Amino acid sequence: MKFITTDSYDKLSRMAADLIAAQVIIKPDCVLGLATGSSPLGTYANLAKKCADGDVDFSHVTSVNLDEYAGLDGTNDQSYRYFMDTNLFSKINICPEKTHVPNGCADDLASEGARYDELIASLGGIDLQLLGIGLDGHIGFNEPDEFFTKETHEVELDPSTIEANARFFASKDDVPTKAITMGMMSIMQAKKILLIANGANKKDILDKAFNGPITPMVPASILQLHSDVTVIYSEN
Repeated sequence: MKFITTDSYDKLSRMAADLIAAQVIIKPDCVLGLATGSSPLGTYANLAKKCADGDVDFSHVTSVNLDEYAGLDGTNDQSYRYFMDTNLFSKINICPEKTHVPNGCADDLASEGARYDELIASLGGIDLQLLGIGLDGHIGFNEPDEFFTKETHEVELDPSTIEANARFFASKDDVPTKAITMGMMSIMQAKKILLIANGANKKDILDKAFNGPITPMVPASILQLHSDVTVIYSEN
């Protein structure tokens, strides 16, 4: 495991973008696992610039996103499909048909989870998975629990997750209480994992995740078992 500390969010974002760009350059038809939230915004802005400058070509890349809110379709400006389209996909030369996000509006989220896992398997798995980390240690929307869930699945969002995400909505009451998220199997089978975190409030959970016991009560702690993890952290 590599743990890199930087002194600014800008540096964190540039370093993360460099690692993702390197993956695409090494394997132009790679499968990227992507994340949402505030942490990767700078990374995506840097990737968009690299593409615009001709430094990296996404035309053969396939992407699979970690999660989606239950009940929000891609036209909702708080959906993760909308987030990805707005902040990355529309700014790079990736084929829209090769960008995949779980369908939070599926009639049966269990069947949607099985379909999504089959999709990832059919692509040969994920070459590089980008992750953030929640204050409770969640990755994707895998919340603290009594066990690690392998498959893509429906999840009840923890109150702390709802509180943290409320800033993106008109009010806390507007935040969906359920989501569909990639499970631990697809995440842990990714060939490389890149986790980014910024802010002094993330220091404690990073310590628990990577220096504490492996426990589903701190979902990110399972990453200790992966052979190729890079963590980039900035306190500022």
